[in-house]
Amino acid sequence: MKWNIPNTLTLLRLIAAPGIAVLFLFLSRPYADAFAMLLFISAAVTDWFDGYLARAWKQETKLGAMLDPIADKAMVVVALMVIVAFSSWSPWLVLPATVILFREVFVSGLREFLGDVSGTLKVTKLAKWKTTAQMVAIAVLFSQGVFEHYFGISEIGVDIVSGEVTGIGLEHELTGVDLDLEIWAGFVGLVLLWIAAALTAITGIDYLRKALPHLKEPS
Repeated sequence: MKWNIPNTLTLLRLIAAPGIAVLFLFLSRPYADAFAMLLFISAAVTDWFDGYLARAWKQETKLGAMLDPIADKAMVVVALMVIVAFSSWSPWLVLPATVILFREVFVSGLREFLGDVSGTLKVTKLAKWKTTAQMVAIAVLFSQGVFEHYFGISEIGVDIVSGEVTGIGLEHELTGVDLDLEIWAGFVGLVLLWIAAALTAITGIDYLRKALPHLKEPS
């Protein structure tokens, strides 16, 4: 195995994937949401840098080619699991998340079955857009948690300072721009997730279509 800067960035992205879930075990919200969003965005940026540096410095390796898709899928799968687990389990969120998770598991299994043949099935530009859409959608959905819980905590703090303790420990209503940010982040994130799910399904079907000739029984 050959270690270089691109491969190291890919490995760090792979390690960051379970780190997102760990943050929610040890940190309260909104700090878990904020650090998860920052960690996810940082990892997404390395996804572009490691590929760019590998090509620019001619440091493309088999190790990097193997780790890169695994790291991408691990980041997306773990992040979606966390978002769904800490959401209200709305079907509008669960359904696109299920489509994405199913496609990633299905295609991974298909690639494993095809072995070396899978390397001949070219990655399309649409597949790259799919990954980008997934990562942007997830980052926006994490920001919704930041807006929701940060402004909520701030409002309780104001109540304590003013001496109006009637709302402490109860659900309180966000007001003005606070509520707008939470709603818009949730709406935009959900729309982007549905777009990502559609692209994910299309690229999954395309990959299956390309793989079908290699799945035929010998005559």
